[in-house]
Amino acid sequence: MTETITFDQELEKRTILRQDWVPCKAAFIDCRTPGSDKKDNYSFIGVGVSQSSEQFINLQEDHGFNLGAAGMPNGLTNSLHLHFTAEVFINFGGEFRVRWGADGQQGEYVSTDGDVISVPSWIFRGFTNIGPDDGILLTVLGQSDTGGIIWGPSVLREAESHGLHLTASNQLIDTLAGDVVPEDADLITPMDQSEIDALDSYSVDQMRARVTQEGDRQWVTRPFLCSELPGGGAELSLVIGYGLSEDRRAAPRLTEPHSFNLAWLRAVPGEGVLTHRHDQVSVVTAKAGRWRITLRDGTDERAVELGPMDTLSIPEGTWRSMELIDAEPGRSAEVGAGELLVVTGGDGRVLIEWSDETVRAASEAGVVLDPNHYRAPASVLRTATEDD
Repeated sequence: MTETITFDQELEKRTILRQDWVPCKAAFIDCRTPGSDKKDNYSFIGVGVSQSSEQFINLQEDHGFNLGAAGMPNGLTNSLHLHFTAEVFINFGGEFRVRWGADGQQGEYVSTDGDVISVPSWIFRGFTNIGPDDGILLTVLGQSDTGGIIWGPSVLREAESHGLHLTASNQLIDTLAGDVVPEDADLITPMDQSEIDALDSYSVDQMRARVTQEGDRQWVTRPFLCSELPGGGAELSLVIGYGLSEDRRAAPRLTEPHSFNLAWLRAVPGEGVLTHRHDQVSVVTAKAGRWRITLRDGTDERAVELGPMDTLSIPEGTWRSMELIDAEPGRSAEVGAGELLVVTGGDGRVLIEWSDETVRAASEAGVVLDPNHYRAPASVLRTATEDD
């Protein structure tokens, strides 16, 4: 008999507070390599690309993407590796030197707090914390199944000298810890040089175009049907994909498919997004300020409060509203405002369904949605006639 999960239990499962983060220090094959041996790997939603059976996963439900983080002290390096699906870094604090190319010499970029970096698939990349303090990079990986990763040849050779091997099924074998390499094991060997030479090349300028710094953000001041209404005054900055915007002029910095959309939401206390729902799973993470996310399932209504680095996964079809209740704590580029990172599943626009109350109030305020689900003057739409 299947046990019924209550609304409260579902919300508890989907709320990942900063205090719920559980690190794994042996997630990858470079976990004994000097300079890479003290990394903390976190898997919040999905297993990501962790190669350790000991990796803790806060929420294993498929979202169409994975969410995790890398926590690294000063001087530590994440070794060169290659992904098959999108990898996006969101700098939540720290200074990181990101480098790319098979030998890490093709180019580099120094990332600071607030950056969003979309690294192309099928190129080698690595990063080092060059800041004075511990740093945190949030990571969003494309697809539920990422296919694992390929390590640079030198990384595999160094790991083998420390008793670590990797199987074709992405299983880490640690001979120093007593693991035995099965006789029939298909061990990963370094990528052929001919295949490495055939990989794409990216210049520094090309990679910079895939970075969204705070100064690059284009804020849409009225992104939603509710934007003129009290409590609905959040602003939106599209980074990857068209996502939730209902402004027909809004354009994201990156449009290529990632399997998810990513945007920033900004508000002052008392403002946010009024009650709505849509058919994509979404994940929100507080960057600055304290946010109240109110969810409704039938007649049940619950509020979840998120502070910096707290995350909530919202199921598709769930009614929700968002409000900034305190601009502190945390850092924000806009004094007195809070920031929320919003990731939604899929590559296309996300069409929002608003509560009847919001639709009526917006119409009275002179705003409706046109047939393409973009904001439009109610006076203009009233004069339009349908084709016979």
